[in-house]
Amino acid sequence: MRRRYPLHVHITTLFLALILLVCGVLGGVGYQLSSALLETSATSLTEGFGREALLELRRIIEPAEAVTRLLSVQRVTAARSLGERLTSLPFLRQALDSSPALSSLYIGYDNGDYFLFGRIGQGSAAEAERAPTGSAYVVQSIERGGPLPRGQFLYFDARLQRLRTDDRPDYAATYDPRNRVWFTEGLASPTQIKTAPYLFFSSRLVGTTLASRAADGRAVVGADILLHTLGEMLGRQKVTPGSQVVLANSEGYALAHEDLSRVLLTRDASESKPTLPRIDDLGVAALVPLLHAVRDMRDEPQRALRVQVGKDEWRASIRRIEVEGVPPLYLVIAIPESELMAGALRLIHHSAISTLLVLLLTIPLTWLLARSISRSLSGLVGDAEAIRHFEFSRPIALDSSIEEVTELAVTMDAMKRTIHRFLEVSQAIAAERNFDRLLPRLLADTLSAAGAYAGALYLAEGTRLQPAAALDDSGSALPGELPALDTADAGHLLGTALADGLARAAPLQAGDREHLGLARAGLAGASHAIAVPLLNRKKELVGAMLLLGHGATDSSRLSFVQAFSGSAAVSLESMALIRAQKDLFAAFIQLIAGAIDAKSPYTGGHCARVPELTKMLARAACAASSGPYKDFQLSEDDWEAVHVAAWLHDCGKVTTPEYVVDKATKLETIHDRIHEVRMRFEVLKRDAEINCLRSIAAGGDEAAARARLTAELRAIDDDFAFVAECNEGGEFMAQERVDRLHAIAGRTWLRTLDDRMGISQEEKLRKARTPALPLPVSELLLADKPEHLLARRPQDQMPKDNRWGFRMPVPALLYNRGELYNLTVARGTLSDEERYKINEHIVQTVVMLSQLPFPKHLRQVPEIAGGHHEKMDGSGYPRRLRREEMSPLARMMAIADIFEALTAVDRPYKKGKTLSEALAIMSRMQREQHIDPDLFALFLRSRVYMEYAQRFLQAEQIDSPQLEALLDIPEDLTG
Repeated sequence: MRRRYPLHVHITTLFLALILLVCGVLGGVGYQLSSALLETSATSLTEGFGREALLELRRIIEPAEAVTRLLSVQRVTAARSLGERLTSLPFLRQALDSSPALSSLYIGYDNGDYFLFGRIGQGSAAEAERAPTGSAYVVQSIERGGPLPRGQFLYFDARLQRLRTDDRPDYAATYDPRNRVWFTEGLASPTQIKTAPYLFFSSRLVGTTLASRAADGRAVVGADILLHTLGEMLGRQKVTPGSQVVLANSEGYALAHEDLSRVLLTRDASESKPTLPRIDDLGVAALVPLLHAVRDMRDEPQRALRVQVGKDEWRASIRRIEVEGVPPLYLVIAIPESELMAGALRLIHHSAISTLLVLLLTIPLTWLLARSISRSLSGLVGDAEAIRHFEFSRPIALDSSIEEVTELAVTMDAMKRTIHRFLEVSQAIAAERNFDRLLPRLLADTLSAAGAYAGALYLAEGTRLQPAAALDDSGSALPGELPALDTADAGHLLGTALADGLARAAPLQAGDREHLGLARAGLAGASHAIAVPLLNRKKELVGAMLLLGHGATDSSRLSFVQAFSGSAAVSLESMALIRAQKDLFAAFIQLIAGAIDAKSPYTGGHCARVPELTKMLARAACAASSGPYKDFQLSEDDWEAVHVAAWLHDCGKVTTPEYVVDKATKLETIHDRIHEVRMRFEVLKRDAEINCLRSIAAGGDEAAARARLTAELRAIDDDFAFVAECNEGGEFMAQERVDRLHAIAGRTWLRTLDDRMGISQEEKLRKARTPALPLPVSELLLADKPEHLLARRPQDQMPKDNRWGFRMPVPALLYNRGELYNLTVARGTLSDEERYKINEHIVQTVVMLSQLPFPKHLRQVPEIAGGHHEKMDGSGYPRRLRREEMSPLARMMAIADIFEALTAVDRPYKKGKTLSEALAIMSRMQREQHIDPDLFALFLRSRVYMEYAQRFLQAEQIDSPQLEALLDIPEDLTG
């Protein structure tokens, strides 16, 4: 609602506005003229910058171009030895000194030779430190004429007297000019080439490289040119003290800036290689948004734009600079508006002071005059304030001699009543959280507000309107069924309302009654109706209402219905969205649970069945009329929490490796290592045969040798059969079996190949714990080696003070893959570390669910889902909770989890137990305080087990358990 002000404020504002307008026009004209003059001046200066930058580039590059062309025809390009090339040093020095921007001249030959002449100090700092005292120039030479390439650094003073010669074999071995871009491109080009400016690695200065093919075509002459003086030129051309001027390439990398240190950027403290910064890396906030503008310039010669940095505004321009043979460069200029417009702002400041003085003199007089005129309106202020605070109890009564004031009072009173009614209905609808109950509630409230005797609510599905509710004014459903409607063929009244998107009221025509099918609902005599389209926030049709009345509808009621329909449509859309989100969330958690079940055949359909059984037991608790759970009830929110927690109770299994969950033998990891052990036994058998043949060849008794061989092979076969049997994990490992394993492990075999070749980096690091022994190596047949120990990483540790309260003993190692260690596991196939890894899934479940931003009514999901492995006596895991520390729902899920696991028939490693077998096991568990005795009794008395069995178990599993014996109480539990 538009805010209203007292009349005296309007009168005062009018006078003040006229004064401000006059003063503002005068100040504005002056500001515009000053601004235009300053902007024109800035544009002229920017154009001058561009010309200066281009001239500076040419001044730097053109002498170097001439030197490179002269050098390409000089005799040094044809020289085939270092001695011949050194005779050209006077020429090279003169050429280098002719252009201060030249840092070095060099020649690459087609046979791989290389000759560079450069100044000391314009290369890397490390090379400058290695030069002898008094050095002014350096020659870097590579000759490949001999059997090995020869690399040399020759140092000369200012008179070209040789001071020292250093051999650099590594230089010749690592550098070949023929592999360089300047050589290949220069050799291929008939003309001189230039590279785009880039950052020289050695000097860390920006420069460019020129290259020309020698006259005989067998060498390429190159020259490195430094462009650092451009930054000094840019600094001299600043318009204002705070201006920023940068020369950048088309990718936005800064090539020149007045502050040379900013043109070097090291991305990481660990990286020694400097790089060119982008203009947004220069530490100037105004240049950050200009990076994309530079990259988008394409063929534009120039672009002007404004940049907002905090509260400061900047004027920026980007001008294209073309240098022959070089990709386009861009001169980026940013000038603070406050500095550029300083003169114009001073003019505005003076004008503002003058205007303020006039206002100070005028306000008191104008205020007194306006106050005397508007005094009659002050009575309505309190009533308006009461409406603003939603106080509707006090009526509006005002008797004024001003006609407009009286009319305003009457209108405000009617508005107050309308707002009150609108809020009452809207709040009632908004309080309904169930979508299916919302629809009739929405229609009933609308019928009451509109004074209609019957109506229908339709929901939009594509181009169809499906009837969702049809009521009379008492709230009872209408007899019969209304037909679905096509939005393009819904009758005149409803069709017009849908097309216009507005509520329409009119008498019903025969065609309307026929299209709407009112006769089916006993409404054939309906005469008048209101058609209300329901549009969401995007003005999309979500439904429609048809309200039937006994007579014509006035405009005020129609307006109210139109306004209310918008709120109703938003409520309808919001509830539909909430329901869709809940459906999506439910489908997503079922998707996760299905993925976990599909991940391993050892879990089968566990994640899908546990929710069903948990909810069966929860319904039985809610239905209990006596016993500990007679007062137990669950709200809709509680049922949703049970649903979510049950489906996600094993979500942590996504982190458990499959080869641990599915471990069928003791030596199995990703593959069964028994095959590797078998090959060692095969080696022993081959060694035995070889020893036998060697004995015979040496003249020994053949019969005795073959008898020994037969006995030894039989012993080896027996030992392997025993090892293989131990690997299956089917029998308890008594001490005599363990002793035999150790005896077998003491045998040795000869390894002649390096066991550190062809393995992963992680395994190499583990093997590096022990030094490699020289080959061949005598290895134990079965061993626990240091590389079998996988350390527990920091993220796998569980501090005692962890915020989840986990109190599980954590093995020192993540995994122990020692062969003897695993083969001597007493029962089953899992080691302590692997059993912990499997049990850790509940830890991951709690951690994962605790990190989800559940709404308030689902906050107990982690507690419910994470407690199904706890025991009533506190010996469970992961938090060792006792019965009184667990919610009833968590204890229910523990029972459901156990019963499902015992009776499941889709596990490859076991057969599903019958009802009697499963309940007998659980009866023992409740006596040992592993599960809740009260809940187990409820589980039996309510016959939840039978309801579950009839849905999920096979016929042969369903027998007749003796419930009295299971509960151990003399009560008839068969009812």
